[in-house]
Amino acid sequence: MASAGAEIAGEFVQHRDRPDPATLIGKGKLQEIAGVVASVDADLVLIDHELSPSQQRNIEKEVNARVIDRTQLILDIFARHARSREGQLQVELAQLEYMLPRLAGRGIEMSQLGGGIGTRGPGETQLETDRRKIYRRIRHIKQQLEDVKRIRRQQRQRRESVPLPTVALVGYTNAGKSTLFNVLTGAGVLESAKMFATLDPTVRGVMLPSKRTVLLSDTVGFIRSLPTTLVSAFRATLEEVQRAALLLHVADVTSLSAHDQQNQVESVLKDLEVMDRPQIRVMNKIDLVPQAQRRELTNTENTVYISAQKQLGLDNLLSAIDGHLEIDALQKMRIRVPQSEGKLLAQIAARTHILKRSYRDSKVHMDVEAPESLARTLRKYEVRPRSR
Repeated sequence: MASAGAEIAGEFVQHRDRPDPATLIGKGKLQEIAGVVASVDADLVLIDHELSPSQQRNIEKEVNARVIDRTQLILDIFARHARSREGQLQVELAQLEYMLPRLAGRGIEMSQLGGGIGTRGPGETQLETDRRKIYRRIRHIKQQLEDVKRIRRQQRQRRESVPLPTVALVGYTNAGKSTLFNVLTGAGVLESAKMFATLDPTVRGVMLPSKRTVLLSDTVGFIRSLPTTLVSAFRATLEEVQRAALLLHVADVTSLSAHDQQNQVESVLKDLEVMDRPQIRVMNKIDLVPQAQRRELTNTENTVYISAQKQLGLDNLLSAIDGHLEIDALQKMRIRVPQSEGKLLAQIAARTHILKRSYRDSKVHMDVEAPESLARTLRKYEVRPRSR
């Protein structure tokens, strides 16, 4: 709720064997909530569950206050953080599709400018209750999103014409993905302790210890029971995850719910059909772990402990990424390049590990480890061992 700018006046928890079909929660608990709402003069009641339109209306009648469910809250937070045109379109589409079955009895509310939680968003408040307008707007947004996807596809095809593998950051919201992204790439992505601070996908290049370059992609944070409408609306954004050669699953090592959060992230990855991709577990925020415990943390082939904030363990992470990537694999070569080829020599210096170098007969003799994308260019300069 704090991420949406709300002040919490009280909390209630109820455990039931099965939800009440009319109000989700029991009548006794509902009356208890209504009493507290009246005593503290609360403006809003949030139900941490998805509500059907009828359940939402029934609860509102009982508590005499506006009621929203977790999907509507998440949409509100998304609307706050969407910066790109694509992100704004995706949020509006999800809002409209959520709103359609809930229009009955909401004419006055929908015709007013939205300022409260759950009413914020591009354009939705001007649509009133005219379903035809909403359907027309949905069709228009979907067409615009198709245009965005086409442009993104063209950009991706241009990227893929040069064999640069994509490494995607995934993880529970507020695990530190954007902080890590900024440290590794020097990008200015918003870093925030609030949920869903990153909504729009960002891609930047990163050079690995092998001098191979990869594209690092920052993505929206996952949460428990991510609503299916949001997964659908943001599928275009999550395409970067589906295209990735390697996933960096960033987790908050200090979280008391780390295991549950891991399961939630893996659930979304299963929905995206990418669980078969190579993964590195990046255990972030070790600077918040007591020194005695920190000494017991051991990196493995698939798990690396870091602090993005304090820039601890990043060399180990980059080396682990290097070791997992098979695309643009390194090749050892012995080459002989004329000194007049200044541009190629500069490229060799920038993109290869030079193991040995000498100068003879106006040529540079080198043993190098070069990525396959550059090795193809260097083959014409390769020195083959003499056959006996």
